[in-house]
Amino acid sequence: MLTEEDMSVASQTVLLKALPEALRRDVLEHAAVRLFGRGETVFLQGEPARHVYIVLSGWIKLFRIARNGAEAVVNVFTRQQSFAEAVALSAEPYPVNAEAVTCCRLMAIDAHRFTATMRAGPEVCLAVLAATLEHLHDLMRQVEQLKARTGAQRMGDFLLQHAGVTSGPCTVTLPYDKSLIAGRLGMKPESLSRAINRLREAGVSVRQNDAAIADVERLRAFVEQNRAELWQKAQ
Repeated sequence: MLTEEDMSVASQTVLLKALPEALRRDVLEHAAVRLFGRGETVFLQGEPARHVYIVLSGWIKLFRIARNGAEAVVNVFTRQQSFAEAVALSAEPYPVNAEAVTCCRLMAIDAHRFTATMRAGPEVCLAVLAATLEHLHDLMRQVEQLKARTGAQRMGDFLLQHAGVTSGPCTVTLPYDKSLIAGRLGMKPESLSRAINRLREAGVSVRQNDAAIADVERLRAFVEQNRAELWQKAQ
């Protein structure tokens, strides 16, 4: 059953926040809450896309399995983010797998119902487009990082995204396990370990699930440094 907090979280997503109140209420009144334990499957690649999802709490990963059996992480979502919008509304099967990284509460919105709401107001179409563009920009950012930044810089940027401050020292608790972080950043676990060791020169010390950052601005300077310069220093 949806709580007032659930409705508040959902209302702040890119997908719903721009909708008129009446349309947003109509969507939320017919949504349902689903609980998933760590490691549970939300949906599988190739299944009919019947729902749009909003994360109320926890972490969800989207991934594909390559022909050689390797897992390719496509994206990771957390509280106040939506996923599977475009595919659910196109009547196409899910192109990826979705799995709970932690215990999760998800809001499931029936795709057919949402499509009917779209017909009632063009604002819903614009909302879906905005959410889709947000996902596209995130994927473009990932591609840029893979091409323009070293593994250490990618890990440093990941820590900056979760630092919560813009200057001075801080400690970041890793939001999920290192193997998923490695996949999220396009690295193998052993490459992530080397990247973490390299971050020591930027004032970062990682112990278990906590990363101590001596100076956020120093780390940011390291992340934004030219990749060629970093290679020259490493030689």
